[in-house]
Amino acid sequence: VQLQASGGGLVQAGDSLRLSCIVSGGSFITYVMGWFRQAPGKEREFVSAINWNGGSTYHADSVKGRFTISRDNAKNTVYLQMNSLKPEDTAVYYCNADVVHIATMQNYWGQGTQLTVSS
Repeated sequence: VQLQASGGGLVQAGDSLRLSCIVSGGSFITYVMGWFRQAPGKEREFVSAINWNGGSTYHADSVKGRFTISRDNAKNTVYLQMNSLKPEDTAVYYCNADVVHIATMQNYWGQGTQLTVSS
């Protein structure tokens, strides 16, 4: 099972951007999916998460009202819509998923995608 994140880039403060993360690799079922980020010199922190059917979402206080997480299970993809971006959102964003593969649930990380927000 692999997670492939994409969509990062260089934007200006106030801009919007959408990250995507595709899960691939044989037969599997994804449950909770989420996004974390790590800024230079800081620990990785939770950003957003979504349950298996999209009925429940969770966001860190720092992104509430600006970021929206969603998923398309038919495409095995989780999205992070980021609006009103701030320089402090600059970080490498990692997707994460709990995946059942070959009757075993494991937690997987994507490779990360860089977001840089200029002021």
